[in-house]
Amino acid sequence: MSNPHKNVIIIGTGPAGYTAAIYTSRANLSPLVFEGPQPGGQLTITTEVENFPGFKEGVLGPSLMDEMRAQSERLGAEIRAETVLKVNLGVTPFQIETDGGGYTCDALIIATGAQARWLGIGKDEELSRSGGGVSACATCDGFFYRGKEVAVVGGGDTALEEAIYLTKHASKVILIHRRDALRASKIMQDRALASPNIEFAWNKAIAQIFTKMLELPGGGQVERIASLQLKDTVNGSLSELRVDGLFVAIGHQPNTGLFKGQLPLDENGYLIAEKGSGKTPIPGVFACGDVQDHTYRQAVTAAGSGCMAAIDAERWLAEK
Repeated sequence: MSNPHKNVIIIGTGPAGYTAAIYTSRANLSPLVFEGPQPGGQLTITTEVENFPGFKEGVLGPSLMDEMRAQSERLGAEIRAETVLKVNLGVTPFQIETDGGGYTCDALIIATGAQARWLGIGKDEELSRSGGGVSACATCDGFFYRGKEVAVVGGGDTALEEAIYLTKHASKVILIHRRDALRASKIMQDRALASPNIEFAWNKAIAQIFTKMLELPGGGQVERIASLQLKDTVNGSLSELRVDGLFVAIGHQPNTGLFKGQLPLDENGYLIAEKGSGKTPIPGVFACGDVQDHTYRQAVTAAGSGCMAAIDAERWLAEK
């Protein structure tokens, strides 16, 4: 099957990608959107969103993404469940290769977002993939820890949101933070500090994850988390904390692997866009959302930057 040339291709969804799709659809540019491995982006693993305008009682993250997706499709965007494997931005039209075929486009909007950052001690990411008691999403996996004791590592809004959510299921939540003060917003700090089920392990870093082998009901074994070795960041002493689960909430890394060597990245790996716009150094290529925003990282700012990238693309195509 041949894949047609498109005016605009959007890589990624979430608030940025869907908003870009809405605006380019309304401009009659017939955008093609590739969902990638996480349709809807990070908000699909978020519970209640209280700070997106227009919802006085808040809205569930997945519901918000479903509404944005339906809106963009109603206006004419074509959304495909394909993952982009390779891009060539050194030729025009731009070449896009997905797991479903090859495409070309005149303008490209990048909205690939970011993903959870792991501890870098090996076992955390390994156990997250094997169902071994480590996760980066409390709303996805908190249900499995009813009546159990879990730890959350981190000190920002995400970590506190995870910890607060987990109190609905776990008997105790221990928040591990490498400093003696949180960097989260005051409202989130107040909520966490007021929770009777949240304890704080200050000035601690996870040095090692200890595991145990559990027998499965149908036969076989699975490696599960048993405890954490904590290192005191002040005096270097070691201690052990028994937990049934660990939730990692230490930030995110931008999904920019596709563009290394083709577009400039900052020191943290984020795409560099022109201030006040979505323009990248390559004419016709635009970036929006968390893939280029390491400062705000909010749903509403992602949506706003998706609007900017779409309008920039529309104007660039008109001039071209």
